[in-house]
Amino acid sequence: MAKWLLMLASLSGFTGVALGAFAAHGLRGTLPDNLLNAFQTGVSYQLWHTMALIGVALLLLRGPDSALLKTSGVLFAVGILLFSGSLYALALSGLGKLGMITPLGGVTWLVAWFCLGLGIWRTL
Repeated sequence: MAKWLLMLASLSGFTGVALGAFAAHGLRGTLPDNLLNAFQTGVSYQLWHTMALIGVALLLLRGPDSALLKTSGVLFAVGILLFSGSLYALALSGLGKLGMITPLGGVTWLVAWFCLGLGIWRTL
C-alpha cells in the first residue's frame, strides 16, 4: 500500500505543480479574480495534502498492517479529487453548483487527519 500511495503522491505533486503553472501563466487575465483564486486554492490544498500522502506512506513502511493509516491515505487521495478537483472544474467551467462538492472534500480530509492521528497513536 505504501508504494501505491507514494505513486499517487508523485502523480498528485506533478499535476499540482503543472496546474499551478497553468494558473499562473495560462489563466491569469482570462479568468475573473474570484475564479483564479479558487483554482489557486485547489492547487495549494492539493500540494499540501500530497505531502500528507507521502507522510502516510512513510508511516505505512513502519506499520504496514495499520488499517487506520491505510484508510487515511485513501481519504487524503479522495479528498484531493473532491476538493481540488471541484475547484478546478468550477474555475474552468464557471458552474457554481460544482462548489457544492468542495466541502465534501474538506470533510474527507478531516476524517483522513483523524484517522492519521489515531493510526499513529495505535501504531507507534
